[in-house]
Order: sequence, then C-alpha cells, then structure tokens
Amino acid sequence: MATKKTTSSAKKKTSAASKAAKTRVTTVKAVEAGSSRPASAILNRRTTLLRMPVMSAAIAEFLGAFLLAITVLIVRNEPFYLFIGLVGIFMLVGGLSGAHLNPAVTIGAWVSRRINRVRAISYLVAQFLGAMLAFVALNAFLGNAPDVSPEAASFGQTAPELFKTLSLPDGKELIVFMAEAIGAMILGFAYATVLRPRVTDKISGAFTIGGSAFLAMAFASTAAAYVSASAVLNPAMAVSLKSIDFQDAWTLLVYFIGPVLGAVVGFFLHDLLKNAEAEVTER
Repeated sequence: MATKKTTSSAKKKTSAASKAAKTRVTTVKAVEAGSSRPASAILNRRTTLLRMPVMSAAIAEFLGAFLLAITVLIVRNEPFYLFIGLVGIFMLVGGLSGAHLNPAVTIGAWVSRRINRVRAISYLVAQFLGAMLAFVALNAFLGNAPDVSPEAASFGQTAPELFKTLSLPDGKELIVFMAEAIGAMILGFAYATVLRPRVTDKISGAFTIGGSAFLAMAFASTAAAYVSASAVLNPAMAVSLKSIDFQDAWTLLVYFIGPVLGAVVGFFLHDLLKNAEAEVTER
C-alpha cells in the first residue's frame, strides 16, 4: 500500500510539473507573440518608403535633383529627352527615395500621408540644393568658355548661355498657371500610382514616371507656348531656370503654387478613384 501511495504521489508531482512547464512555455510564446508582429506586417513596414533612413533618402533626392536639373538645362526641357532622363534617374535613385525630384510631388505625397513631415522637409531642402548646385556647376563651366571671335560673330555665332524660360507675358499669367497646374496634376497622379509599398518593379515605375512626365510636359509646354511662355512643372527646376523672381508675385504663383496645387489634386484624385474602386469590389 505504501508503494502504491508513493507511486501515485510521484505521478501527481510529475503531472503538476508537466503542467507548470506547459504553462511557462505557453506564457513565453504568448509574450513573444505579443511583442512580435506577423511576417507580412514586418515585410510591409520594410518595403514602405517611411522605413528608409531619412538621410540616405535625402542624399538620393539631392543627387537625383542635381542630375534632373543638369538634364533640363542641357536638353532645354524638351519632353522626349526629359522622359529619357527621368527613366534613368528613377532607376538610379528610385529604390532609395522614391525619386520625387520635385517639391510639388513631395508636398503632394506629404499631404496625402505617404511620407511624414521630417522626410518631406529633408526632400524639399535636398531638391532645391541639388537644382541650384547644377546651375552653379554648369555656369562655372560656361564662364570658362572662350570668347566668340569677331570673325565668328560676323557669321552669327553668339556666346553660349544657359537655357532659361521665357518671361511671363502680361495679362496671360493665369493661362500659364493653369498649364502648370494641369501638367503637375498628371505627374502627381502618376506618382500616386507608383509610390506604394507593394510596387517593387523599378522598371515599370521608371517608365510610368518618365512617360507621365513626357505627357505632362508636352501638354503644359504646348499650352504655354500658345501665349509665348514656358512650362516647368517643378519649383526646384524653376529656380535653376530663373523662372521665379521673388520680387514678382506672379512668378511665385505660376511656377510654385501652380505645380504644388496640381500635384496635390493629382494625388487626391488617384486616392479617390482607388477608394471608389475598392468600395465597388467589396459590394
């Protein structure tokens, strides 16, 4: 009898110890589960632009804006060459920063909550600095160009100069403003399509941005040319092209407010259509 009681007591102790161990294991797993996130959530967080280091992304924006300004100044803002340049630049820095390259796009992405305020400010500073450095660099090379000889001048040759936009025609400022806003809206809509965490194909993203920039610039430049003006669609590039005169409110309205307003509308229009499509799908 004593042996049976001892065996029964040992079994009870073993069972109790086993239950305690299972409880501890379950508790540890529960704590680990509570402190960790699903693999899909971690993947989404890592692929989202907000999780990238701000400094490296800002440097990428600086380099991208510098290259874009060089391209615009060299090819004189021609839509086809702008398309080729944007495809290459997007392939180069798009994976690091999203290749906004345009303050209007950055403000549109910030207002539509695709990026946070710190990232937006760092992008804006980088874009303007990159565009201004491109102007300074090309102007330095231009300053070392040899003077035109009298013989060459007699044949119509002139001293080289950097490309700059035409002056705003008096009384036609609102027409150029509308051209800038509509062109930037096309560009903002395209960026809203590309700047999503699940979009990982850089090639399709590059051609989407490049193609939309071609269409936007072709429309805006043609519309502005009807009134003997120029289109830019990018406030940072407008500084390099000397389009903005800070003593002239019209130039600020046309070449800064116009693109920003258009890009913001493009982002919100894309989100509106996307949400409407999702609601229809759910029904």
